[in-house]
Amino acid sequence: MNFVLYRKYRPKTFREIVGQEHIVKTLTNAIALGKVSHAYLFSGPRGTGKTTIARLLAKALNCQGRKEDECEPCNQCQSCKEIDRGVSIDLVEIDAASNRGIDEIRELKERVKFRPLKSKYKIFIIDESHQLTKEAANALLKTLEEPPSNTVFILATTEIQKMIPTIISRCQTFSFRRLMVPEISKKLEDILNSEKIKFDKEALDLIALSARGSIRDAESLLDEVVSFSAKNDIIKVETIQQLLGITDKSIILKFIEMIGKKQAKDAVEYLNELILKGIDPIELVKSLIQYLREILMLKINKNPASDSLFSILPQETVKSLNILAKQFTEAQIEEMIEKLISAQDKMKFASIVQLPLELAIIEFCKK
Repeated sequence: MNFVLYRKYRPKTFREIVGQEHIVKTLTNAIALGKVSHAYLFSGPRGTGKTTIARLLAKALNCQGRKEDECEPCNQCQSCKEIDRGVSIDLVEIDAASNRGIDEIRELKERVKFRPLKSKYKIFIIDESHQLTKEAANALLKTLEEPPSNTVFILATTEIQKMIPTIISRCQTFSFRRLMVPEISKKLEDILNSEKIKFDKEALDLIALSARGSIRDAESLLDEVVSFSAKNDIIKVETIQQLLGITDKSIILKFIEMIGKKQAKDAVEYLNELILKGIDPIELVKSLIQYLREILMLKINKNPASDSLFSILPQETVKSLNILAKQFTEAQIEEMIEKLISAQDKMKFASIVQLPLELAIIEFCKK
């Protein structure tokens, strides 16, 4: 393949966006009706489509082939092609993680003064905008308060709580959600069908689950699996577990059940069996922490069906976690998570890698 998968299959129209239906509907209506805001703020977890939708919005606004009452970019005009190639002079993308100072924002303010050279709008996409310094953020605020009529700002952030409230108030804000496992799996399925690669459906569900709601992470994981597989290989669960170090869900649930029943001897023996089979103990402890956290959330959440954390998990997994949750009190789960986090730190420097994990299990089961 000439491109990594997430680049090759990046959506070129709003119809191709996975999830975020509420955001897509609002933006496409605004484009079709000509009611575009001068500033947008996209917030949400990494890999959920913020930058992709920002570029689509830019493409649609400056599309030379789009009719006034339409919302989709034509992808055929010069403007669309330049944005796809990343060479549009009227679309400026700034990574605030590395360009966060007052000097960069002053330069941006100077560029805002000039009219777009070839397009209807001059569009600025500022990624990780929460990383702007206080001085830079205040300088940007003044520009947002009185922008030229032909300028649109699109700010993206994974940590909206770090944004200054006055900037948030000047923007039309959209909250991106984590994607659910079925949504991600369907996207991966479409990609593999296009690439004419055979696969087991369970393997795609495992990748989707491991991506934790991030479509970009799922596509990157899939790219890694495809790269290491032979040309005519079928992508299977076993292949993914081996290549990516992902521990099977059933292994984690069985391990947690042993801990819940205070079966220290069985748990330690099982741990060493897994290591002999090639399971990475550091990846194993990460998975244990992750699943115990979800069990804790189930314990404290009176309505888990409404929680976005559980909406990305298969219902079968949620049922299994509910059963395990009955074996623990909240205090026990909190204690076990703390012990595992401590063991995880110690494992990085231990001469016997699994020893801190073994000690954590034994100490917890003694109580």
